[in-house]
Amino acid sequence: MAETSTDSKPTANANETTTNGHATSDAITNSPSEDASKENGEAGDAAQVVDNVLKLRVDLPTKEHVDIIVSSQEQVQEIRQSIVDQPHTFQYSCFHLEYNSKRINDFVELAEVEGIVKDSEPVLKLVEDPYTEAQARMHVVRVRELIGASGDRVDYVSGIDAGASLCEDVELPAGKVGTEDGSPIAQYDLAAAGPISALLPRQREPAPKTVKSISLSAWNPPPYHHRMRGHLLYLQVTTLEGDQHYITSHITGFYVNRSTNAKFDPEPRSMSKTSRAHSLITLLSEISDKFAAQFVRLQEYNGQRDPLASYALSNSIPAAPWLVASSSMHNHQPDATRAQEPYLLAGADNAETLRDWNEEFQSTRELPKETVQDRVFRERLTSKLFAEYNEAAVRGAVLVGRGEVQPLNPTEARDAQIFVYNNVFYSFGADGVGTFASDGGDEAARVATGKDVQGVKAVNQFDINGLFTPGTVVVDYLGKRIVGQSIVPGIFKQRDPGEHQIDYGGVEGKDVIATHESFVQPFSELSKMMRVKKHAVWDKEVKRHDLEASVETKGLLGTDGRKYVLDLYRVTPLDVAWLEKHRGEDQGEEERYPHRMAVLRPELVDSFRISKLRDFISEQLTQKRAEKDKAGADAKALTNGDKEAHTDTEEKTTANGETEEKKVNGESVEKETNGEIVKKEGSDAEPAKQQETVDVSGFSFSLNPDVFSGQQPQTDEEKAEMEKDEADVRAVCTYLNDDVIPRLVRDMQDGEIGFPMDGQNLVKDMHKRGINARYLGDLAQKAKELPAASEELKDDKRLQLLVLLAQQEMVARAFKHVCTKYLRALPACFAQGAIAHLLNCLLGAELSESPSAEIDEQLRAMYSESTFDFAELTPSILATELRRQVKLRYRYDLGDEALVQPGKHLQMLREVCLKMGFQLEAKDYQFTKDNQLAPGQALKQKPSAETLEVPLTNGVHPPAEGGNKKKKKKLAAEHSPNRAASPSPAAAAMTFQPENVVNVVPIVKEASPRSMLAEEALDAGRMSISQDQKELGQELLLESLSLHEQIYGILHPEVARVYYALSTLYYSLDEKTAAVELAKKAVIVSERTLGVDNSETILAYLNLSLMEHATGNTKNALALVRHALDLWKLVYGPRHPDSITTINNAAVMLQTLKQFKESRHWFAKSLDICTEVAGQKSVNTATLLFQYAQALALDHDSRQAVDKMRESYLVFRELLGEGNQNTREAGAWLDTLARSAVNQEKAAKEAGRMISSGAAGGRRLVLRNGGIRSAAASAKVGGAARVGEADGVTHAHARAVSGGGLDKRSLDELVRYVNGSGEQGRTTPKKGRANPKMR
Repeated sequence: MAETSTDSKPTANANETTTNGHATSDAITNSPSEDASKENGEAGDAAQVVDNVLKLRVDLPTKEHVDIIVSSQEQVQEIRQSIVDQPHTFQYSCFHLEYNSKRINDFVELAEVEGIVKDSEPVLKLVEDPYTEAQARMHVVRVRELIGASGDRVDYVSGIDAGASLCEDVELPAGKVGTEDGSPIAQYDLAAAGPISALLPRQREPAPKTVKSISLSAWNPPPYHHRMRGHLLYLQVTTLEGDQHYITSHITGFYVNRSTNAKFDPEPRSMSKTSRAHSLITLLSEISDKFAAQFVRLQEYNGQRDPLASYALSNSIPAAPWLVASSSMHNHQPDATRAQEPYLLAGADNAETLRDWNEEFQSTRELPKETVQDRVFRERLTSKLFAEYNEAAVRGAVLVGRGEVQPLNPTEARDAQIFVYNNVFYSFGADGVGTFASDGGDEAARVATGKDVQGVKAVNQFDINGLFTPGTVVVDYLGKRIVGQSIVPGIFKQRDPGEHQIDYGGVEGKDVIATHESFVQPFSELSKMMRVKKHAVWDKEVKRHDLEASVETKGLLGTDGRKYVLDLYRVTPLDVAWLEKHRGEDQGEEERYPHRMAVLRPELVDSFRISKLRDFISEQLTQKRAEKDKAGADAKALTNGDKEAHTDTEEKTTANGETEEKKVNGESVEKETNGEIVKKEGSDAEPAKQQETVDVSGFSFSLNPDVFSGQQPQTDEEKAEMEKDEADVRAVCTYLNDDVIPRLVRDMQDGEIGFPMDGQNLVKDMHKRGINARYLGDLAQKAKELPAASEELKDDKRLQLLVLLAQQEMVARAFKHVCTKYLRALPACFAQGAIAHLLNCLLGAELSESPSAEIDEQLRAMYSESTFDFAELTPSILATELRRQVKLRYRYDLGDEALVQPGKHLQMLREVCLKMGFQLEAKDYQFTKDNQLAPGQALKQKPSAETLEVPLTNGVHPPAEGGNKKKKKKLAAEHSPNRAASPSPAAAAMTFQPENVVNVVPIVKEASPRSMLAEEALDAGRMSISQDQKELGQELLLESLSLHEQIYGILHPEVARVYYALSTLYYSLDEKTAAVELAKKAVIVSERTLGVDNSETILAYLNLSLMEHATGNTKNALALVRHALDLWKLVYGPRHPDSITTINNAAVMLQTLKQFKESRHWFAKSLDICTEVAGQKSVNTATLLFQYAQALALDHDSRQAVDKMRESYLVFRELLGEGNQNTREAGAWLDTLARSAVNQEKAAKEAGRMISSGAAGGRRLVLRNGGIRSAAASAKVGGAARVGEADGVTHAHARAVSGGGLDKRSLDELVRYVNGSGEQGRTTPKKGRANPKMR
C-alpha cells in the first residue's frame, strides 16, 4: 500500500512511500521499470516483479476524499488496510469499497476489478457497513489502541520491555557547539567497565490522556430482546471532564444511552443528533470537548519517535532484554478493560481464535509458485503464518510448563504426558516412554528435539512438492523443554491389526521397519538435497529394507491424503570419532559422554562435499590437459589456455578451504562460505574459461546416516558396502578434526574473520563452519597448543583471548545444564528463590562464601512431593559440578583456573541470562567485597537524552555529593515495600535477592524458512553492481528491499540484515543520505528483534556511525561510537581485539572536529591495544604508529612524532623491505618530520630570545612558521582513509586499517590545508584506495 502500510501489512511495491509506518522512504524506493527488468534476464525471477501502479481516489462519507498509490497486484483487502492506517481515515473499520456503484470483493486483486486498470483516474467510494458483534469488539480494541487508553499488558511470550529500541536515546544533546567539552567521547575511559545504563531505554514523559477510562459496561452483554433490536455491546466511558457516559454499540454505530450505574436503559439519550456516530472516535470527540485537542497532542507525542521504534512486532518474537529498569517493573497501571480483552479479541467462547494450524500450513504449501507474483504471495503468507503459529505455540508451551494445562493422559508419568492447547500438540523433550533408553535417555531425547526442529526447518527450506511437515516449535522454559507441533491428521488414529502406525521408516525403533511406495519419490528428492545415501537397513528379523532416508526418519500418510515427514533428528550420520573416543563401552557412566545423539552438522557435510568436488574438478582438468597435450593440435595455444584456466581454478579452491564458483557444464556451482551459500551468475565468464567446462555427472557424494547404529549386513557385498559407507563418515570426521577446527582457530588468530564478541557469537561462527558446540573444548585446546608449536605465536594475544572466551562459554553452558536439573521439577512459584541462589553460588561466592536460599516455608509445606535440592547447593559444590560438566560435555579440563574470569562477572551473568531467559532488575550488582553498594541501591535508567552530556560512568567524574541525596531517596522509594522496609543483614551480604529475578522468558527454536525470492534479488543486485551495472544493480537492490519488506514485514531480523547490507552498498555508490537512512533502520530493527546488546546490533551501530560521519554529522557519529563501545564492554569487556579499528575511527572523527589533543589520546589507545594483540613488530602496529605520529604532529608534539614515525619506518623496513611503498612513505615522512622538528627547535630558541628582549608576537611567529603544521595535517587524512572508504564497515580488525597504503597527499597540499587555504572539512577521501576488510 503506497502511502499507508504497517509492518503487519508491508508494501507490495518498491515505489511506495508511507505516512504511517512504511520503513522505506522516497529517497530509496524507486521501483524498477519494466524495461530494466527485461534487461536483467539473467538475474532470475526476482527481477521480474513488474506491477502497474495506480493512483486511487477514495471518496469518504464526509464528502472528503483521500488519494493512495497502489499496485494492481494488491488485493482489495490490502487497500482497505491502507485506508484504515491513514491518519485521516483511521476512524473507519467497518466498510466496503465500491467502483462504479458496484461492491468490490475484498479478496480479489485490484487488476481483476473490471475497468479499473484502464481508468486513468479511478475513483472508489467508501461505504460504511452495519457492524456485527465481532466487528464491534475489534473496533473497540482498535479505538483503545488509537486513543492511548490501553494499559500495559502481561505477556508470557515476550517479557518485560520486549522489543525496546535505544537508538533515538543516543542522539547528541542539543545546544552543543564544536568545543572539546562538547565531544560525546571527551574523557571517555576505554578501560572502565561498561555502564548498565547503556542497556536501558530513556524514560519518556507520560503520553497525553484522551479519556480517563473506556471499558465494557457492567450491563454487558445485551439481553435477548435488545439483541433482537441490534444491540451488540454496552460501553462505559469517563471523559477528561469527569463525565460518565454509557454507550450502546448498535449495528448502525455507537450512541450515548440513558443507563446509569443503578438503572439500565440502553435507548438513546434525548440529546442532539451529534450523540450518535458510526465510529466510536467520532462519538468521543462529540461528547468530550477536550478529546479532540488531546487526541492531536497524542498523535504528536507518538510522532516524536521513529515509527520503526514504536510499531508492534507481528512477524517475529520481540527480543527481551536481560536487564530491566525498575521503572518498567513498577509501571503497572489499573485498567478495567485489560481483563476484558480476551473476550473482546476472541468472543465469549474463544472459538474465534481456534485455528486448524496444520491445515493452514499445508494449504499454504500447496499454493501455486509458477509466477513471481505467486511466489511473493506464497512466501509472504508462509512468513506470516509461521510467525502467528510460533507465538501461539510458545504461549501454550509456557502454560504447559507452568502446569496450567491438563494432560490428555494424566495417569502417565510426568515426562510421558501429552497436551493439546489451542490446537497445538505438546509433549516434553524427555524420554518419557524409553525410546532413547540405549542412547542416553533424557539427555538424548532433549538433543533429539532440538535436532528435529533444525531438520524440519531444512525440509521447509527445500520446499519439496508433495512432502509436508508439521508446524514445529521447541521451547525451553524454567528448565523444561517443551515441543509444540501442529496436529497431523491421523497421527492418533488406531490402525487395524497388522497395520503399522508409521508408513515409512522405523516403527518401533529399528526393530520393525515399514516401507510404502508412495514415499520413495519425495524421500528420494529430500535425501538428494540433504546428501543422504539410499541404503539398506535390517529389522529385528534380519530382513533387508532399502530406505531413501535414515531409519529414524518416518513417513506418515495422513488421513487428509498428504505425505508427512516426521522425526528429522538423524538426517546426518553420527560423529563416530567423537563417540568412540568419549562414549566407549569401556568407560563408566561418570566418564562417558552423556548421550549418543552426537551427529555431524549439515554445514560440515556440505563443506566436505565441496572439497571432494574441488578435487574431482581438479582431476578432470588435469586429465583434459593431458589429453590435449597428447593430441598435439594447436598444442601451445591450448596448453597455455589450460594453464591459465587451471591456475584460476586452483586459486579459487584453495583459499581458506572455501570454494568460489566453478564452471561446470557452462553453469555455476554454488559458492560455499562458512556454511552460507551465495549463488553467482555464470554467464559473464571469459571465453577461455568457458572452454574449460567439466562434466560432473560422474560425481556424486552422499552419506549413509545409519552407519555405526547397530545395522547388521548379511552378505559379503552388503558388508563391503557398509564398510565403504563407514569409511566415508570417518573421512568427514577426520576432515572436521584435522582441517576445519584448526582452520577456524588460524582464521581467528590471523584476523581473517572477526573476533567473536561473546559466546553466542563464537558458537555461531563454529556452526557456520559445521563445528558442533561440543567441540568448544577442542577449539580451546588447539588455541592453547598453537603457540607451543610456533615460536612466532608464543605470546599471541588473540589466541589467549579465544581460549578465555571458549572457557567462559563452556562454563555458561555447563551452568545452564545445572540450572535445568534443579528447575525442571520445581514448582514455578519457587523459581525466583532458586535462580537467585544458583546465581549467588556462581557469581556471588567472593561476596558470600555460604549464601542461603530463601524459601517460603508455608508455601513449601503445600508442595510436599517437590524436592528442594537447590537449597543445599554451595559455591564449592557448584564449582565442582561445573568442572565435572565441562569435562564431561566438552572434554576440557579447567584445572585450577577460575570459573569466572576476574572482572568478567557481568559478562558471565549476561551469557547465563540469555541462555536461560532470565530477566533481572537492572542494578550495579556487587560481585566482590570491594566498592560495596548500599543494600537495595539499584541503577536508574537514563532520565533523558542528556545522559550523554554527563555520563554516569566510563571515566567522567560523578556529580558532587550534594546533588545525589534526592536521587538516592527517589531510588529507594521506587522499590517495593518489602525491600524498602528493613533489609536483613543476610540479604545485604548476597549479590542476588529473589526479587531481583523479575521474569523468565521462553527460549524458542522454530522452523520458519527464509525467502529465496528476496535473497535471489539481493544477490542479483550485488552481482550487477560488481559488474559495474550500477543503475540495474540499484533497481534490483530496491526490488530486493521491497520483497524483504513484503514477505517478512518490516520488523524482522532478515530485514535488519538486508538494511545493513544495502546501507554499505549505497555508501559505495555514493548515495550517502540513503545509506544513513538504511543504516539507522538496521539499528532499530536489530535492537527490537535481536536485542539491544546483540553483536549484530553493535555492528549496526558502528556502521551507522561511519555513515553519519561521512555525511558531516560527526558529533552524532561520535555519540553512536560511544554507545557502541559501552555495549561492547558490557558484552565482552574492555579491550576487544576488533575494537582497534573503531577506536581509530573515533580518533579520526575527533580530528574532523579539530579536537587534536583528544584525538591523539584515542590513537594512542588504539595503538596500545594493537601492540598487545598483534605485537610490536607487525604491519598493523606499524600502520597505527604511522597514524599516531601524524596525530602527535597535529598536536605540536614534534619530538615524539619523530620517534613514533621512526618506529613505524623501522618495522615496515624489517617486515616489507626497503622497496615497499609503505616503507618509502614512512621514510619520507620521517625526513619531513625530523626537519620540521629541527626548524621548530631553532624557531623556539629565537622566540625565547625575542620574548626575553620584550619583542611581542614572537610566539605567533613560531606557530606560523614551524614546519610541524605541514606534517600534522595528514593525521586527519591518514585516518579518514580508513573511516570514509567505499564500503564503510571498518570494525573487523586492526588488520583492516593497514588494508590501504599510507598518506598519498603531497606536503604542499597538507601545508595549504593546515593554513586554511586547502580543502575544508574533508572527511571522505577519493575512492580507489584499498578498503578496510568488511566484517
